Amino acid sequence: MLDDERVRHDVIEELEWEPRLCAGKIGVAVCDGVVTLSGHVASYAEKTAAEHAARRVRGVRAIAQEIEVHPPSEKKTEDDEIAKRALKILNWDVAVPDERIAIKVEHGVITLTGEVEWQFQKDETEADLRRLSGVKGVINAIAVKPRADASDVREKIEKAFSRSAELEAARITVHADGGKVVLSGRVNTWIERDIAERAAWSAPGVTQVQDEIVVARE
Repeated sequence: MLDDERVRHDVIEELEWEPRLCAGKIGVAVCDGVVTLSGHVASYAEKTAAEHAARRVRGVRAIAQEIEVHPPSEKKTEDDEIAKRALKILNWDVAVPDERIAIKVEHGVITLTGEVEWQFQKDETEADLRRLSGVKGVINAIAVKPRADASDVREKIEKAFSRSAELEAARITVHADGGKVVLSGRVNTWIERDIAERAAWSAPGVTQVQDEIVVARE
């Protein structure tokens, strides 16, 4: 089992290793494997990068995200300008059905609504907008519409787990009820947990994934 001080040390080193952010303005505290990230960064993309970096560290059980976004004064942008640039960037991305997505911007926070066929389209839409200057947060309320019969969802997900070299498939249980999937079991790292969840979302017909997988401390 890794103690909290060791986990904190490893998270700090992982933040310093991450080239997409300035780690000097981020504080790290750890209690019983729960990592609290605080401080401030210049963009929402940096905030997201910090969280992803912490998730990569062995021994991290959960993350409390308290980092604030303080855009540089010269890059502060009015909500209407953010909305215009958001529409333009989604229009450029051929993987995103932008005509089915609605955008609302309030105080630098973008809210996305609408409907897409695949989870990757929902994720890609959010990823596109994280990079815009002036954005302080993204609320992704886009719905995923099932496009196939979900009767064999469980089988498809379990086969995807078996194909993955990064997962111990036997330690994860899949329960499917229509388009809703519940994952349970235990893994060693947050990376394994994320891989399992992404694999579940990739199955045709999945509209909801409830991830109850526990990250065990070693």
